[in-house]
Amino acid sequence: MPLPPTTQQIERGAEILGLIRAAFARKGFDGASMNDLAREAGMSAGNFYRYFPSKTAIVEALVAQDIAEIRAKFQAVIDAPDRLAALRAGIAEHLDTMEVDDCRLMAEISAAALRQSDVASACAQMEETVAALLIEVFARVSGLDADECRARYGAHARYIVLVIRGFGQRSDLSPDPVLTGLILRGIDRVIDDIPVAGG
Repeated sequence: MPLPPTTQQIERGAEILGLIRAAFARKGFDGASMNDLAREAGMSAGNFYRYFPSKTAIVEALVAQDIAEIRAKFQAVIDAPDRLAALRAGIAEHLDTMEVDDCRLMAEISAAALRQSDVASACAQMEETVAALLIEVFARVSGLDADECRARYGAHARYIVLVIRGFGQRSDLSPDPVLTGLILRGIDRVIDDIPVAGG
């Protein structure tokens, strides 16, 4: 049984992911070879394979990294005095700060998911995690238990996830304040359906 990675290995893995994100986005999932990615990280191919034995392993690590960041952002929403206001502000900030390379990377990974079941599983895990976190916020706001909240507002959570994912994968990535405003208004209407306990 292999030993769990050390803190230093985890930190180095995260650093490597930061270095190769742009190359993955620029060259595409299929276009970027493992040697290309190793070069981008400033490593030999052999050393790179020690951290990431395949492109699927890279995608899984990228998704895990993104999920950790998303969980931290949702924890801030849960801890906020006005959770729905914090959620709306967080979504608006997310749309406003999406980087072009991140959007391209999301599109590449989604395209690869159509061909590879392991990549599809990683993408599904991301969407399910975000939907579950939205349901947790909705449950805390409404006072409903998690199962009842999921039954009533699961589609609301999935709608928000799908709209944000679609926004990130659009073909024209130039800033479009009108489009962003329309999307935020649509999401606001969905969030307005969530009852506030005692309200």
